[in-house]
Amino acid sequence: MPGRVNVGTLERVASIAGGLGLIAWGLRRRSRAGLGMAMTGASLAWRGLSGWCALYGSLGIDRARGGRGSRDGTRGNLGVKVERELLFEDPPAKLYAFWRDFRNLPSIMSNVRRVTVDPDGRSHWVVNGPAGTTSEWDAEVINDRPGELIAWRTVSGAVAHAGSVHFEPQPTGGTLVRVSLQYDPPGGELTHLVSALFGADPGQRIAEDLQRFKEAMERAGQDRDGLQPATAEALGYPRPDPGRVK
Repeated sequence: MPGRVNVGTLERVASIAGGLGLIAWGLRRRSRAGLGMAMTGASLAWRGLSGWCALYGSLGIDRARGGRGSRDGTRGNLGVKVERELLFEDPPAKLYAFWRDFRNLPSIMSNVRRVTVDPDGRSHWVVNGPAGTTSEWDAEVINDRPGELIAWRTVSGAVAHAGSVHFEPQPTGGTLVRVSLQYDPPGGELTHLVSALFGADPGQRIAEDLQRFKEAMERAGQDRDGLQPATAEALGYPRPDPGRVK
């Protein structure tokens, strides 16, 4: 265990209490699921006793000193800020055109079920949550610079968040795509920790989505897979052969 503390006092108390409760509840279940819950409780209790959170450490968050992060600006106005980037061979305008039609995004974001866009420009998102649940929200674009930047924020729904995606041309060619997300998970950052224990870490999710985005752009010129028809036409991708056997 690292020889320092990065969890605040109140959060340590909550971790100990919540962890002991999960241990007791899990052991009473006398099942594999109960054992898993008890192990999660033990992790939470240890987090409170030791004062060290590995997730906070990886994100650069230090709640023991007033909650300011040191890496990638990880403390945002909405609670947690996560930022990831990836280099693409495609030009900014092409990448922007794909992303700006939000209906394309379920093809690259594994946790997004569907996105619909209203006539007023707002979008409605349905996203997979833990244990088979779903979350829904409406979002609006708050900054839109074609070929450069798309920024958004939620206007209703379970998870308050704001984000942006930058498309930065590189001197040697290609584009650096940088996604920044600020969010306030339901139940606060303690809930965020529990979600992370079950594999729902948002930083890893964004990195995986960017990789899928890159792969989708590499193959889109051949099969238009996952693209909305209007986006495919705007990007000049070939029409599918009507006589081709699916």
